[in-house]
Amino acid sequence: MEEQPRRLRGFTGAAGAREAHVWDRAFGPWDLYFGVVWVATVVFVLGAGFPAAGYRLLSAALLAPLAPWYVWVGRPLLLLEPGARLRESLRYLAGNLALFLPAAVLVGEARLAAFALVPPCFMLLPLRRAVAAVALVAMAPVAGWAVLWRPPGHDVFVSALGSFVTFVFSAFIGAWITRIIQQSQERASLIAELDASREEVARLSAAQGAHAERERMSREIHDTLAQGFTSLLMLVQAVQSELETDPEQAHRHLELMAATARQNLAEARSLVSGGAPADLDAGSLPDAVRRLAARQDPPAAASVTGEVRPLAAALEVVALRSCQESLANAAKHAGPGARCSLSLSYGDAELTVTVEDTGRGFDPTAPTAGYGLRGLRARAAEAGGTASIVSAVHTGTTVTVTLPIR
Repeated sequence: MEEQPRRLRGFTGAAGAREAHVWDRAFGPWDLYFGVVWVATVVFVLGAGFPAAGYRLLSAALLAPLAPWYVWVGRPLLLLEPGARLRESLRYLAGNLALFLPAAVLVGEARLAAFALVPPCFMLLPLRRAVAAVALVAMAPVAGWAVLWRPPGHDVFVSALGSFVTFVFSAFIGAWITRIIQQSQERASLIAELDASREEVARLSAAQGAHAERERMSREIHDTLAQGFTSLLMLVQAVQSELETDPEQAHRHLELMAATARQNLAEARSLVSGGAPADLDAGSLPDAVRRLAARQDPPAAASVTGEVRPLAAALEVVALRSCQESLANAAKHAGPGARCSLSLSYGDAELTVTVEDTGRGFDPTAPTAGYGLRGLRARAAEAGGTASIVSAVHTGTTVTVTLPIR
């Protein structure tokens, strides 16, 4: 299969990978080049010493239409995509040859016009056809000139050798530049595809990041503000029933409501500022877990085993949020009178958080519409850990979160 033609205009110079191709920027340099070659050829023909003046004038007259033929027909074709109008291109090149060959046969100096006729061959034709056309432009005038004027053998040899060298050089340079432009266009296409792929990856990354951030904020709000408001609602209901029957207990619950509200406000500020949870900001993880346990109604038991040491902030956040979520679930679902206990176990390579309650329990395999357990597992997985829930009806629930210590 023949290679598709490639425009050679403006092939000198270099363009950046993402800039427009040099050969697609402007056609002005080619206009100037063709004009200079045409004028120089006519001058050389008119000033030649052989043949007689009448032949020189006839040769110049044959070359003269090449300029308007180029302006009216050739230039519009050269500005089109390569191979867009092959039939019209062949007609244009045939017109060039019809004017050039007789002029070059009459006056040898007219062969200078070949410098303007060769580039359009490579611009408009597939490579193999272009080489054949260049061979005709380079060799046919010498053959016709030799037949017409019968010059000395030495002159014929020199002219034929020069024409052959011109043909070889033109074919080589034309094919080489054509291949360079083809490779450049292929690379430009690949770069465009790469840029498009990068933009798509950036868009997807941004969308994924936004989704992940929404998921994170959902978990944070669920584990902090939502749980705090749920506790406040439950305490309000308890106070309403205790105001007349047990004022002392109602007063204690009011104090707990105030503490919960303050904690919620601190958590809200922490979420807005992007800082650590309020409990962790005020002390160590064991202290935060003990404060969390003391705010439960009734208060939960808290224990810490192993060598207590500071851990990565993200790991401590996951541990605290796991405790909050587990205690909130127990408060909502364990039932009245259920007791809870928290434990932190510091190991050499992992931190284990365990939350137990003595409530009514549930079937962990049953489908649930809640967000809490899914969020708890997702949070643990993001930290490289695991979360397991062991429960059965009427036997209480145990939540165990294991987090690796790096």
